[in-house]
Amino acid sequence: MIKAVLDTNILVSAFLSPSGAPTKAFDHVLNGNVTMCFDSNIMAEYREILNRPKFKFNPKHVEQVLDFIMQAGISIVPKPLNIDFIDEDDKIFYEVAVHVKGHLVTGNEKHYPKELNVVTAAEFLEIVENQKFR
Repeated sequence: MIKAVLDTNILVSAFLSPSGAPTKAFDHVLNGNVTMCFDSNIMAEYREILNRPKFKFNPKHVEQVLDFIMQAGISIVPKPLNIDFIDEDDKIFYEVAVHVKGHLVTGNEKHYPKELNVVTAAEFLEIVENQKFR
C-alpha cells in the first residue's frame, strides 16, 4: 500500500480544480489505492484553511472530505524532528511523512528537505500508476 501525506495546498487545489493533478492524486485516496497519513496538527490545518471564507467551499463538503480522511487514513503521532524549515508550518507534513516512510505530495517542493520522497501531484500520479500495474 502506498502511504502519502498531502500538503494542504494539494487539497485546496483539488477543491478548486476538479480535473487537475491534485484532484487525480486525491482520487487515488478515495479509491483506496493510497492511504493518507496525518496527525492532529495536519487535520487542524486542513479544517482551518479549507473553511476560509475566501475559498467559498461548501462546509458540508469539506467536513465529508475530512471525515473520510480520518476514517480511511492512518492517524499517527510523529517523532518531532530537529530541522529548520522555510515555513515552519510545513514541518508537520514532513514529520508525518518521515514517520510513515511515505510520499509527501506538495505544490511547494522547495519548502522541504531533499532526503524524503517529496513530490508534486503529477509525479505522485506516475508513482501510483506504476505501482498499480506491477
